Amino acid sequence: MGLADRMDPRGQLRPPQCVWFKRDLRVHDHAPLVAAAAEGPLLAVYLVEPEVWAASDADGLHADFVRESLVGLAASLRERGVQLVVRQGEAVAVLEELREETGFSGLWSHEETGNAITYSRDRRVMAWARERGVDWREFPQAGVVRGLRDRDGWARRWNRALHREEAALLGEVVGISVGGEDPGQAFRGIDLRRQAGRAPDLVGGEEEGLRVLHSFAEGRGRGYRRAMSSPVTAYEQCSRLSPYLSWGCLSLRRAVAVVEAARGTSLPKTDASSFLSRCRWHCHFMQKLENEPALEFHCFNRSCDDLRPAAPDEARLAAWQEGRTGYPFVDACMRSLRARGWINFRMRAMLVSFAAYDLWLDWRHFHPFLARQFIDYEPGIHLSQIQMQSGVTGINTLRIYSPLKQAADHDPAGSFVRAWVPELGKLPEERLQQPWTLTAAEARDAGFRPGVDYPRPVVDHQEAVRGARAKFAALRRSEAYWAEAARVREQHGSRRSPEDRRRPRRSRRDSSQLGLALDEGSGQEAATPKDAP
Repeated sequence: MGLADRMDPRGQLRPPQCVWFKRDLRVHDHAPLVAAAAEGPLLAVYLVEPEVWAASDADGLHADFVRESLVGLAASLRERGVQLVVRQGEAVAVLEELREETGFSGLWSHEETGNAITYSRDRRVMAWARERGVDWREFPQAGVVRGLRDRDGWARRWNRALHREEAALLGEVVGISVGGEDPGQAFRGIDLRRQAGRAPDLVGGEEEGLRVLHSFAEGRGRGYRRAMSSPVTAYEQCSRLSPYLSWGCLSLRRAVAVVEAARGTSLPKTDASSFLSRCRWHCHFMQKLENEPALEFHCFNRSCDDLRPAAPDEARLAAWQEGRTGYPFVDACMRSLRARGWINFRMRAMLVSFAAYDLWLDWRHFHPFLARQFIDYEPGIHLSQIQMQSGVTGINTLRIYSPLKQAADHDPAGSFVRAWVPELGKLPEERLQQPWTLTAAEARDAGFRPGVDYPRPVVDHQEAVRGARAKFAALRRSEAYWAEAARVREQHGSRRSPEDRRRPRRSRRDSSQLGLALDEGSGQEAATPKDAP
């Protein structure tokens, strides 16, 4: 873009346009960036907001991934003649500073479906933009629809959105240079939560995201459909694209296009189709939070709000968080997650199931901790999934996972448990997943001290499940529960999935279960977003 291109029809210099990067840290398929470049010189901005990073769901794990992504984004923009300006502070205050410094007239960004902090911030920015006469234009990301009243026709709209042509890649443009932080030091001075012993191997950035995507589509994803359930195989054969989609290093449209092109060639049709179905579920769950932001604080089905204790059992919560519940497969999954920042969906579901049913913890007490463990934390998916797995939506089949059944199905040789719970390494294979069954002689031969080297089970699974069943059965006898379920189904229910649409009939044999379809690790699980994207 030369000087002539910066002039309007009257021969006057066009005012700068500010592109505000949030969870869209890329240059490919970035509609606000392309549209703003057509209007005037670019001011590219990323804001490090202390309020956002002090929240209970934020972690240094996320900040490191973002920082790595910012370094790559800055380099890509620099190649096109644009500086990435990184500044710290409250969004309205920093945007006002930049407006005064540069005189930008337009603000361009993607829509964000975030937590209450970013939702409130966007409302403040909107009020500021109106007051200052700044034209703020927001573009949808992927298939989440803003202002949607119900789900009728949503799947068709999603399909159209994900098959639109990508926003054209920028060539060289004119950028505005102002002072800011070095992207590699973007979080300098920000007080971040840090967890010891963490060693994720997922590196932030668009270039790395594209590499991971193509490695999956070009062969790594062979066997994905079968391998996704086990933590032994999932780490390699799942796409692990979720952090690149959550932080916007890749557009979902790009991921869909690459996998569709590979379907039936480098990637078997069944594997590609399974991945693509999860791309739709990715947006399906985000849409729920978009439609009802208060879901961060209350249950989908409001009759479930007081189902579990208002205060958590701190000892049980700590045992679960630390991977010391006494159930080796549960603990191995938690320790693996804490170290790597990622684990496959089925194991995420089992961890939530154990917290919600075995330990009878309210999801609001453990969702921030899990959010901080997930390098791919996406508020809409996270909150919707945790509530679904906790049984408080009113429209989904309850799934209670048996740790022993999951271990038998997905770690039959015990290799995963031996890797992550090494204190059990000398136990015989038949006792590995249930060390509480060791005889005194077996424990002595293995040099193992039950309750000392490894804790005894924090609860009895069968007893805990019976208690959970009874409590849900009693709740589901309430008219208020079913009235709420009807409301949730109308507002949030998929028009394509077999969600729990009918009131169950009372069983003559066991009225306490009232139609609860408890998973117990049966192998039946819905298509969900974290296995693939």
